[in-house]
Amino acid sequence: MKPLITLAAISVLLLSGCHRNFDHPQYGPPSAPTGISTQTGDNFIEIFWNPNPEQNIVGYNVYVGASYQGRYQWIGSTRGTSYVDRGALNGTTYYYAVTAYDNDGNESDLSRDVAYDIPRPEGYGVTLTDYKTVPLAAGYDFSTYSTLAYNDKNTDMWYEYYGGVNYMDVNTDSDIQDMGPTQTILDINQAPASGWSPTHDVQLTAGHTYVVRTWDNHYAKFRVSALSTDHVVFDWAYQLVPTNPLLKRAVVGGVNSRPAVTPHRIN
Repeated sequence: MKPLITLAAISVLLLSGCHRNFDHPQYGPPSAPTGISTQTGDNFIEIFWNPNPEQNIVGYNVYVGASYQGRYQWIGSTRGTSYVDRGALNGTTYYYAVTAYDNDGNESDLSRDVAYDIPRPEGYGVTLTDYKTVPLAAGYDFSTYSTLAYNDKNTDMWYEYYGGVNYMDVNTDSDIQDMGPTQTILDINQAPASGWSPTHDVQLTAGHTYVVRTWDNHYAKFRVSALSTDHVVFDWAYQLVPTNPLLKRAVVGGVNSRPAVTPHRIN
């Protein structure tokens, strides 16, 4: 009978071990996050990504680099699927990647998708007056965020009410285009490559967003929020980097576009 008792004991141990492994499975590292995108603001960038499919995800680490192929450094963690980088400076390009980590402390590879963006200044509720009635407050200079006289040498655009129609005018060394109705100024991602007004002016409509190429080769956008016979009110954003058409965000990269990079944490 003794061999039977031993065999029964071994069977109990094996079943017990299997039961413990079933209750506490061992997972490998999570998959790398996908769908990285950004939304730029005034001295900040918000990063977004898709939630990971694994059930045991605890949170995500966000990394930033100075170039697409460059070294990525940790800047923060979150339990959600977005993160705001408030250390981003206007006019500087930042590249972002994300990892996921689980409740066992396993961290995924850096996301193969990488998003880049350039923070840019913006303003809200600017009012310009008709240049024929109040000429000193009819023009706007995006580079200094200031209202100027319509004929000041630094003025990028100026407001005009003529024949019952509201206009925004630019000089012949600049361009302007109506991008159509938008919900917010953020709806326009970047400046167009063509389609500029041949007369260097546009008719204004409340709720439309417009793009301007300034005389010194910067791009800006503004969205009209209110109009009357003597003034216009608008929100705006301005790209500090000359000739760069990016006004909101851009996503670059793909599944196999960037080699794996070992994350480097900032202590």
